[in-house]
Amino acid sequence: MTIEAAQQQVDNWIQTIGVRYFNELTNLGILMEEVGELSRLMVRQYGEQSFKESDKGKDIGDEMADVLWVLICLANQTGINLTDAFQKNLHKKTQRDSNRHRENEKLQ
Repeated sequence: MTIEAAQQQVDNWIQTIGVRYFNELTNLGILMEEVGELSRLMVRQYGEQSFKESDKGKDIGDEMADVLWVLICLANQTGINLTDAFQKNLHKKTQRDSNRHRENEKLQ
């Protein structure tokens, strides 16, 4: 699935099942919540915290998909083509960091 197709699929779901988009600030808050849920699982899976009973059965991939879903909603609401934005961002990083990481002694 392309990013463009994902944006269209989310929009179709919102229009047919979700009734309407939450407003942008509500979705921003939801995005922060979803990132927090992902963070909670990541620090338990890969960090030093132990799992709580309420964490068991939760899936990191599902939490990542929740983050992506809300980010796509925000992009759709604000007229952002994520494919174009990602390509521009990749170009920016490539230009800015073409030697930076290779020359970073901490990464050797």
